[in-house]
Amino acid sequence: MVSNDLLRRDVRMLGDLLGSVITEQAGSSALVLVEEVRQLARARRAGTSGAEAELAKKIVGLTEAETRVVARAFSVFLDMSNMAEDRHRVRVLRQREADKAPEPISESIGAAISQLKREGFTANQVQFALNQLQIELVFTAHPSEAKRRAIRAKLRRMRHCLQELDRADLLPRERLRLTDRLQTELSILWQTEFVRPTRPTVLQEVERGLSISPRLWEVVPQINAALRAALHAAYPSHEFELPVFLRFGSWMGGDRDGNPNVTAEVTAKTLTFLRRSAIEQHLAQARQMYDFLSISVREIDADETLTQGLSAAVGRWPVLGSILEAVSPGEIYRRWLTMIRWRLDQSLLVTFDTTPAGAYRDGEEFVADLRQMCSSLHHHHGQLLLEVEVQKWLDLARVFGLHLTRLDIRQDSRRHEQVFTEIFAKLGKTEKFEELPEDQRQAWLTESIGQPVIPDLSSLSPLSQETLELFRVLRRAFAAFGPDVIGGHVISLTRFPSDVLSVLWLWKWALATNDPQVVGPVSATALRIIPLFEKIDDLQRSPLTLAAILDHPVYRDYLDQQGNRQIVMVGYSDSTKDGGYLAACWGLFMAQQSLHGVAAERGVKLTFFHGRGGSLGRGGGPAARGILSLPPEALDGTLRLTEQGEVLAERYDDVQIAYRHLEQVTWATLVGSAVPARETPPAWSKLMEILSRRSLKAYRELVDFPGFITFFAEATPIEVIENLPIGSRPARRHGERTLTDLRAIPWVFSWTQNRCLIPAWYGLGTALGELRDSSQEEFSALQTMYREWTFFQATIDNAALALAKADMRIARRYSELAGDESVRQKLWSMIAGERDRTRLLLNDLMGESELLSATPWLASSIEVRNPYIDPLNLIQIELLQRKRAMSQESGPEFESLRDLLRLTVQGIAAGMRTTG
Repeated sequence: MVSNDLLRRDVRMLGDLLGSVITEQAGSSALVLVEEVRQLARARRAGTSGAEAELAKKIVGLTEAETRVVARAFSVFLDMSNMAEDRHRVRVLRQREADKAPEPISESIGAAISQLKREGFTANQVQFALNQLQIELVFTAHPSEAKRRAIRAKLRRMRHCLQELDRADLLPRERLRLTDRLQTELSILWQTEFVRPTRPTVLQEVERGLSISPRLWEVVPQINAALRAALHAAYPSHEFELPVFLRFGSWMGGDRDGNPNVTAEVTAKTLTFLRRSAIEQHLAQARQMYDFLSISVREIDADETLTQGLSAAVGRWPVLGSILEAVSPGEIYRRWLTMIRWRLDQSLLVTFDTTPAGAYRDGEEFVADLRQMCSSLHHHHGQLLLEVEVQKWLDLARVFGLHLTRLDIRQDSRRHEQVFTEIFAKLGKTEKFEELPEDQRQAWLTESIGQPVIPDLSSLSPLSQETLELFRVLRRAFAAFGPDVIGGHVISLTRFPSDVLSVLWLWKWALATNDPQVVGPVSATALRIIPLFEKIDDLQRSPLTLAAILDHPVYRDYLDQQGNRQIVMVGYSDSTKDGGYLAACWGLFMAQQSLHGVAAERGVKLTFFHGRGGSLGRGGGPAARGILSLPPEALDGTLRLTEQGEVLAERYDDVQIAYRHLEQVTWATLVGSAVPARETPPAWSKLMEILSRRSLKAYRELVDFPGFITFFAEATPIEVIENLPIGSRPARRHGERTLTDLRAIPWVFSWTQNRCLIPAWYGLGTALGELRDSSQEEFSALQTMYREWTFFQATIDNAALALAKADMRIARRYSELAGDESVRQKLWSMIAGERDRTRLLLNDLMGESELLSATPWLASSIEVRNPYIDPLNLIQIELLQRKRAMSQESGPEFESLRDLLRLTVQGIAAGMRTTG
């Protein structure tokens, strides 16, 4: 067992180095001040009399320069603590794997295959289960990553130093060099702006978000190798065919819902960037392989198909012949690699309207060339050589192709309504499309679908012109880059079949349009259309909506040609904002069950696309636990899942953590799909219906209380969060702040900053309390549900974690910023009372004396962080008061205060390990 002494050692060392940096950069008096604040915060947490008042007084009295030093010091220390915890997690995982060897550790790929073996699966049944496995993790640009890319890079290098310091064979001079490098990085970090000075452009967002790709490039072959090893260990005499079971997608550059900066031109540039990034990484791989494969046919044979293939290639592209002359005729693999490199170089020159000779159109052609080389190596040089190096590249090519990630398009259905009002006016319709009843909308769309001509396009509004141009871009992209470049078109706020037919109409229009920039044929059914159900009412109506969609003959014919596989997206963020935590959790569970039944009745298979955020109030929490808590019907081996904001850095900035995350997701999806799950007893569903209704009522009583939105604006740092330059998308859909138009991320982000975390628990205590008061027997049934039902266990555990992170003493201070005292008192009474109820009832339900008592390491982590987060909260409160007292929001004084507030947001986010 790995001792926690190593974690404490790292935290102490990093704290000492930070102290040295503070002294060097800001003076010894600054370090004394920071230490004084830290001691007061610890005394406050220990309950020392007068410590809270003294800490508040100290913070109020800080000068601007002193505030900046204290805020930076605590923010950096929390980042150091996170880094040390991550490093220790890797130590624990490695030791656990070493201790269990040769048996697999829990929640691993090896554990999944071993479980299937124990369940009596034959090799053929395992192969069938693998063939059904399709996992796609979709990276989104939602603005919840508060940390700059430059900061993340420094932390990554420091993490590597910590890893190196664990080496047992380090010489004293090597250890000194590593600690010096850590201190140098810390010094530069201290002198770096923590928050971006300006908002990123969409293309900068794309580049920043996909900066994790080098780690993916390293991890994906390891995941495939682990699966091959597990299969061989369990079924040594069977030769398995490994499908492409893991893919990646992205919304960055394609998600235009509420973001006017995502244009058709930006989407086109994004697709080109993704292609270039993939090809450049394949070229680097080709150069490595060229150095590696120096095999000569004079020493050992190779397949004749390689020589024949090169001759055919030179016949098609004569210029290749002169390039091959530089490579020895006997080094057949290097000659083959030279051809691949040349074709990849040519592929970099592909545009939407130009395809140079020899260029690969898509990953399929590229994979075919790699397979031919692999086949020869396997025939003549043995499996070991193939698996050690070449198989890695083939795995990468199959997963990432020449597109890196499949780009999703997303738009709000209401924008399409506006577009079609204009389009149909051009086609001679006098009534407004957006005001028509649904049956008439469907009739108009159906009778005109495939219409090639829209008169006078130039007179359309910018929105309509932009929408039509987008669908032209999609057609060009499919033609130039192949079928895998686009994941699908997501329709936000899907309410009616006409929302889906509208996208199909636009796609058919693009296909029928004469476009000279289209370089080749495109399948008429290339575009997958994905309805998104997200609000509580929309989720409740979603089975009827999907039934009507699937029953429409035009759309059903389209889906038939796609193999009768429909992707349906369910949104965790807006549903929680709309109905509260428990009602959203249950609404999503029931919607998936019902949607599956509707599709199955019609011979259609569903892939559920889960729009989960990183925070607990937006469907976050451990990914594997979330997958296993899904309705059994929702898992048939296929799964799409968003990875948002700070989750990208948390899960993919470290190779070993990335590996663990991907193997847990694979384990959960494979086991959850292949092993029959227990059916949910009707009595449990009935109890959940009761809890859901009661929690929804309690939640809506809070958010619908007169003055609540004003209270929210004053008792949280929402005004700061909405103006953080961390994303290209506006924080709300329209100008006025309302709960409906406020986006879920700043909503959750704000409640996390003020330590309430309302979106992840409010309403649960009322529901549990009313049930217990009415029937102790039914409350006992809930305790059984918690022990035996993965859905209910995950729901309760996530709420317990949120409550454990919440701090009502800090939150009460934020509430005192509200102006209307009578409203403040009423709302604070509701919040504090609900928190106390929920805490007591969760402990009773879970059979614990305190929240997280069953996971002491997590409770300890939160306890250790709190004295460092608390001062940042108190500084933020003081700064909000100063900002609101200013007569004008401009000038050097305002800008300095704004920057300090942004710094506190970043520091609190680091301490809470979550944003929005």
